[in-house]
Amino acid sequence: MAFSPTFSAKGVSIHPDGARTVTRTLPEEVPVAFVFDGTTQAVMMATPADIEDFAVGFALSEGIVKHAGEIREIEVVEHGPGIEARMWLAADRGEALARRRRAMAGPVGCGLCGIDSLDQALRPLPRVTTGLSDLTAAEIASAGEALRASQPLHDQTRAVHAAGFLLPGAGLVAVREDVGRHNALDKLIGAMARAGADMGAGAVVMTSRLSVELVQKCAIARCPVIVAVSAPTALALRQAEEAGVTLAAFARAGGVDIYSHAQRIRTGASHVA
Repeated sequence: MAFSPTFSAKGVSIHPDGARTVTRTLPEEVPVAFVFDGTTQAVMMATPADIEDFAVGFALSEGIVKHAGEIREIEVVEHGPGIEARMWLAADRGEALARRRRAMAGPVGCGLCGIDSLDQALRPLPRVTTGLSDLTAAEIASAGEALRASQPLHDQTRAVHAAGFLLPGAGLVAVREDVGRHNALDKLIGAMARAGADMGAGAVVMTSRLSVELVQKCAIARCPVIVAVSAPTALALRQAEEAGVTLAAFARAGGVDIYSHAQRIRTGASHVA
């Protein structure tokens, strides 16, 4: 079968004044297997769209490759109930992944893509040192509304997240959607990498709360700023402070809260009360 990002479902809508038949557009969710050099590394539940971007972003976020050029080939295959994203790696990256798999042999936890220890869950992150002082508070305050206006799949379903890339002076230059917020960010990272774009030149904008995994992915992508319309977790803030990432939240109604490394943002404010 050919997977579609959406599914049309019939139901009954019940209200105090009666019931009526309705047809709703729902987001599809299918298993996507990431297969490197013939071996499955992880299976994620995701929206079946932008799979090549998803595969590259996952490989980068998980440290399987350091840049997109280390993936020699990508093939997306619909296979039974799901999708396989088959990737073949440059020789040295393939050998490094094989060593990583051998180190994980035996019973492992499954919470974070095969991570088998608490230390790996809070892995050391590269420190982001990009200046980016030309991004304004007004731009990031309005980015949430701009992202919401750039979500055709959410317009149909009201049930998916999005990640966008905000470039100073240019607005949102790329957006990816998915039922999972982590997947949406991986898709965005992959799209930017495949385009040869520098994520150090702008900010990631999310429709969701900011969890620690999102901050980790931005740090690994060397993106200096992450923005959300909702709140961050305390752990996400601590990781952002350590990794040199500017964390901004509650970007809505023309305002925004900046919680770490505010020196990157031109606030236009003379003082903080």
